[in-house]
Formats: sequence, structure tokens, C-alpha cells
Amino acid sequence: MDELNTQAPETVEVVDIQFRPGQKIYYFDPNGIRCQPGDHVIIDTARGAEYGYCAGGNHSISQKDVVAPLRPVLRLATPQDEKIAAENQEKEKRAFQTCLQKIEDLGLDMQLVSAECAFDGSKLLFFFTADERVDFRELVKSLASIFHTRIELRQIGVRDKARMVGGFGICGRPFCCASFLDDFQPVSIKMAKTQNLSLNPTKISGTCGRLMCCLKYEQDTYEDLIRTSPKAESFVDTPDGRGTVIDVDLLRQRVKVKMELQPEVINTYPNTDIAVLRNGKAKKNDPPIPVELAPISGGGRRTPLQQEEDRPLLDPIKFRYSTETVTEEVIPQQEKEIDPVPQGHRAPRSHRRNRRARPAERQDQQQTPHQAQNSPKAAADGNPEAPHKPRRNYHRRHRPKKPGGGQTEA
Repeated sequence: MDELNTQAPETVEVVDIQFRPGQKIYYFDPNGIRCQPGDHVIIDTARGAEYGYCAGGNHSISQKDVVAPLRPVLRLATPQDEKIAAENQEKEKRAFQTCLQKIEDLGLDMQLVSAECAFDGSKLLFFFTADERVDFRELVKSLASIFHTRIELRQIGVRDKARMVGGFGICGRPFCCASFLDDFQPVSIKMAKTQNLSLNPTKISGTCGRLMCCLKYEQDTYEDLIRTSPKAESFVDTPDGRGTVIDVDLLRQRVKVKMELQPEVINTYPNTDIAVLRNGKAKKNDPPIPVELAPISGGGRRTPLQQEEDRPLLDPIKFRYSTETVTEEVIPQQEKEIDPVPQGHRAPRSHRRNRRARPAERQDQQQTPHQAQNSPKAAADGNPEAPHKPRRNYHRRHRPKKPGGGQTEA
């Protein structure tokens, strides 16, 4: 029983607080204070006491959603706190105009976004955007000499600038990032392709110049619909015959099909009324789809296709020095009987290998006795009956000389 009491509770009571209207919402411990949406409160932060707005009253959330440490709400704002907050707002406006003037005087390539003042007046924080790094040390010294407080400059991105400044999107509604989005979700051009949107940057980009955050909202739905829809240029079977898909309507789950036998006819069918015979465009080596394959237009009857016997693509490889009979057939019988190496002596490796008969030797071995006697080789060995082949003279021939030592005219 004691072990159950020592376990951490599954839910925690929190309140939703914003430091600025339209900014990110943080969870704080109500600390026994009943807060209502719209109340002004003083909260404890890492920078000390700060002034904030209650965006959501007391409610419970799961323990795993809490980011430790959960800081408490100190108190509801008093009239004195409201006066200090009003003075800080005036100080922020004056600091913003002063910083703009100093940036112009120093010629710095940066765009000032906003200025914030701590609740206790101990620090001024300036937010700016820039394409590259900016050396603002002289600017900090100049601002510190004017306001006599700590100065901090922080560079932010264009999406953070749109959240802080606010505005209206092309849909006519306030920016999502400035109204309800807590964090920026990654958005890619692949989402626009999946949703079949125009890839014109002016149509899929927000005011900040980045891809619109709303592309992320319907991405999961489109991915689910793509799994149940055929691809463009797929070959399908319909109640009216076979054809090719030329257009896919993901949201309505229907396709437009150009009929195979009547190319000028284009019909529209729901995805449930078609059968996909080939998903996607045909490749170069894809075999043609048989005419008998028509599960819908053919009444569900499929003619069994004659399957050819599986034949090997290549003949089996037979090696030269294999022990198979094919090797024995290549070696002449005379070479197999002759053993030039005496018994008891191991022949060198080169002699142990089976050697193919040379063309000349093979021809002599295959000659008949009568051909062997008439061959040039037999004549060279001294056979008088063998025909003599005249020897070709490769010496250079000289022209006969004329009487008197002169050469003949050419």
C-alpha cells in the first residue's frame, strides 16, 4: 500500500501561459491559484519574475507531457504590476526606434524585428534578421550608453519573424504560427508533389518566403489515399473494357481511363470498380498483358495461360580440365597412351596437365596410311614414292646483265 502512495501521479494540474500574445504557450504550476483565460499573472522563470498572460485555465495533462522543471505561478498581477508592465511597453517602443536609428548610422546589414524589456528592467532584448553574420559590437556599446542597462541582440529566422510580427496569409486568416502553432513542423517540396499542387514558389510559399506550414496538415491523409489508388498510366480493367489511367483524383477516389479499343473514349470510374493489371507505366522489358486477362469485363473468367517449360538460359559450363567424358573425347587416343615420364619419377606440373593436340599433330594422327606416305613430311623423311614439293626460293632475283657489263633497260 505504501508503494502505491509513493508512485508519481499519472496527471498533473497546469495552466497555459504566454509571455506575449500569439507566442508559444508554456505550462506552469498553478501553485494553488485559480487562473482564468485572459488573466495577467506574474510567473517565475529562469530570468527571474516575468509578466505573462493566461491562455488556458487550470487543467490536467499527462505526466509525460510535462517538461521538467515545472515552474510555479507567483501571483495574479496587481495594479502595481500592471503599471510596471505599461512602463516597460513604452520603453520597448523607444528602444526600438533608437536601435533603428543606430543601425542606419552604422550601416549594418540587418533588419530589426522587435525589442523586449525584462519585467524588472534589468535587460533589453533586440531580435533581428540578417542574411549573414553581423558585427554589432559597436551597436551594443552605443545602446548601453543610452539606456544604462544590459543589452542583448539575438538573430532569428524569417519564420520566427513572421510569428512575432503576425499578419494574414493568402487564405485570409491570421498566420498559423502566430495564432495556434506551438512549434514549426518540417515542410518539404515532396509534400507539394504528393498533394498534386503547383510547384510555383509564389503559390506554395507563405509571407515569410518559406513553404507554407499548412502543407503538413493533410500530408498523412494524402499518403493513405495514395496507397489505395492506382498510379497514373496504369493499365486497368473496367466494366467497359480495359484501358490506361490518365488522371487520378485522390480526394474523390476515382480515376479517368482511356479505353484500349476506343482511344477517343475517356470514362470515369471509382477505384472500387476497377482492377489494376499493371500499376504504373510499363517498362521497356515488360511483357504485354494477355488479352484473356480481364477479370471484370470478361465476366471473371480467365483463360489459363500455357506455361512453357522452364529452360535454362545458358548451357552448363564444361571446364577444360574437368573429369567428365567430354574432356576425354577432346584428348587424342595416342596422347593418352604415351607416357613420356618414366615410372617412379614425378613429372613437372606443366607435363602432368592434359595438353590439347596441335592442329598439325592432330592432322597427322588422323591421316590414313596412304595419305601419310604422300604427305610432305614423309617426303622429307626419305620416302622416294612421296611427291616432292618444290622448295620456294626466297632469294632476290637479279636482272641479267648485258654483254659488256651494262644492265638491261627498264
